[in-house]
Amino acid sequence: MARTFHLDVVTPEKSFYHGEVEMVVTRTINGDSAFMADHMWTVVPLSSGVLKIKEKGQIKKATCSGGYIHVKEGKTTIVADSAEWPEEIDINRAKEAKQRAEERLASENQEVDLERARAAMLRALNRINVFEEHFSK
Repeated sequence: MARTFHLDVVTPEKSFYHGEVEMVVTRTINGDSAFMADHMWTVVPLSSGVLKIKEKGQIKKATCSGGYIHVKEGKTTIVADSAEWPEEIDINRAKEAKQRAEERLASENQEVDLERARAAMLRALNRINVFEEHFSK
């Protein structure tokens, strides 16, 4: 059996996850990164992506957006702007957010904040993909 470590995932609204895990994979600003027991101490900013938690040989997937991951002495903490299990995702709301982001990105209006529209698009696509992957099984 693989060695485990303690993982806490928190958002401003809730304690999202708390438990012993074998591995966690999350999207950092440098791409996807995996963390296992005895990983070197680190603090890394997060981007929007899929959060994969390996617990008892099984992978659980969720969305995760923004924040940071902190690894130190057998404990890993993710402080995220948001995190959702597939069952918590409002797919219609995610599709509407994607549509709004597409319209903003296509707009020629100089007032549109393109960076914010790209971030909204990434969050919406992430939510849609996690939802569809989970429920297409």
